[in-house]
Amino acid sequence: MQKYFYLLLLVWLFCFPSMMLAQNYQLVWSDEFDSTQINLSEWEYEVNGNGGGNNELQYYTSRSVNSFVKDGNFSITALKESYSGKAYTSARLHTKKSWQYGKIEARIKLPYGKGIWPAFWMLGTNISSVGWPKCGEIDIMEMIGGTASSTGGDRRVFGTVHWDQGGHASYGLNYSLTSGKLNDDFHTFFILWDAERIAWYFDNFQYCVINTQPAGLNAFRAPFFIILNLAVGGNWPGSPDASTIFPQTMEFDYIRVYQNIPTGVQHSSPPQVYFELAQNYPNPFNPTTTIQYQIPASGLVSLKVFDVLGKEIAVLVNSPQESGKHSVPFNASHLTSGVYYYKLQSGMYTQVKKMQIVQ
Repeated sequence: MQKYFYLLLLVWLFCFPSMMLAQNYQLVWSDEFDSTQINLSEWEYEVNGNGGGNNELQYYTSRSVNSFVKDGNFSITALKESYSGKAYTSARLHTKKSWQYGKIEARIKLPYGKGIWPAFWMLGTNISSVGWPKCGEIDIMEMIGGTASSTGGDRRVFGTVHWDQGGHASYGLNYSLTSGKLNDDFHTFFILWDAERIAWYFDNFQYCVINTQPAGLNAFRAPFFIILNLAVGGNWPGSPDASTIFPQTMEFDYIRVYQNIPTGVQHSSPPQVYFELAQNYPNPFNPTTTIQYQIPASGLVSLKVFDVLGKEIAVLVNSPQESGKHSVPFNASHLTSGVYYYKLQSGMYTQVKKMQIVQ
């Protein structure tokens, strides 16, 4: 068990970049759903009852009872009804445009209940020629409704990628609310995706990242399109039961795509500010040390210390700070000798380093 933990920890540390240049993300496409109907020049409905390859139970339609725009929001609604040989109906649609890299974001109020499976995700545009999973799949957000502890039910979301590596390969993590369910309010879900990594965020908190630089993950260095759907049943969630309430609705406030737009070089440009967490000094130490870091933009900063089991030991910073360099002392006289980790978070950036206390 201990060996497995350290392996996971090494993967976690490896995936965090040692230095990240602040990205100049600019909005390149969005749907704010401020008209009276879905824009069919931007979106295409997928109408079928083939179960999505997952033995799902719904028939996807383009009917207004299964999807509609109202009061600035776009809703996909799953109904319990007999339709074309299926016991449920819902909707699935994808963008006609595609993008390679960027910040892909949506603000969503999720449905709930056993057998309910909403998703905000992406597929490679070459799926028709190479098939799945060679095309690559990026699941920005999935939820498996209900109360099952194995899936986290109505309070947990999953971020996952799928690709081909001599067969189907996948990697992902999840994030859970501490109380309530995701249907209680809107939440923001997005990825930051570039040629080196994909990172997943829930309400601006990064909970998963994968290094995509290995050649086997080349699928994620190509254009992808966006898919929205609300499935009912299937291999993962199982079927609805008597506790499942219908209709269930997945409600979108907006979908937005940002990309890193080079600003060009200006003779009077100030020095670029990087996100960087420095190695604490001295290290090893007894009982005090200093942690230095710099952040590219003003905002909320979190700097915390954890033991090797992931337990939070100390909160050194949890407040707004100006961009630039910062220094924080740490007194560990209350801790025992051993290895600890300190984690810096600021906006879309996260970094972790190791420290050693010798008492």
